[in-house]
Amino acid sequence: MLATAALAGCSAGTEGTPYPVETAATAASQSAKAAQLPQRPAELTLQNVDLCDVLPQVQLDALKITSVPREAPEPDGPVCVFDADGAEPMHSYHVGAVAADLDQWITGARKKNSMTTVPQNIGGYPALTNYRAAGDPADCETLVGVARGQTLTVQTFAITRGKLTQPQLCEMSAHAADLALQSLKSRN
Repeated sequence: MLATAALAGCSAGTEGTPYPVETAATAASQSAKAAQLPQRPAELTLQNVDLCDVLPQVQLDALKITSVPREAPEPDGPVCVFDADGAEPMHSYHVGAVAADLDQWITGARKKNSMTTVPQNIGGYPALTNYRAAGDPADCETLVGVARGQTLTVQTFAITRGKLTQPQLCEMSAHAADLALQSLKSRN
């Protein structure tokens, strides 16, 4: 009986993990999140940008990248993987370009009830921190609205389990996103 009461108002995800069902109040709070985002100061297109070249060597060193950046297949668009696997805690950055407006992760088709989404400001651009609050921290994604219909994504994955906290993963992701954004600004 107690377990039933604890799960009231939840729904099962694809993995069978309960997550809150969106209510009208939740929808209003999501719209309020969208309103917190700053206006984009300029359009920084991701078209014809080689994502494996978006971080100069000095930034790769600062992020402790030890492997050659490599392209990875991704259903949402191009992605480049940067591994920091030379020392513990090992982690990886996946830098991608998605053809979608940033608000899609708050109120649109890309919004997931199982994810925590927090508005941010990265280098003056509207951004979101997106992560799963439940379970072991495995990753954190920073989404930056760089142009209309274009979002830069930087997802930090923990390769070594249990060595990085969720706040650390999110801070690392936001830092890498800021470095990638600086590089994009210098090119435009």
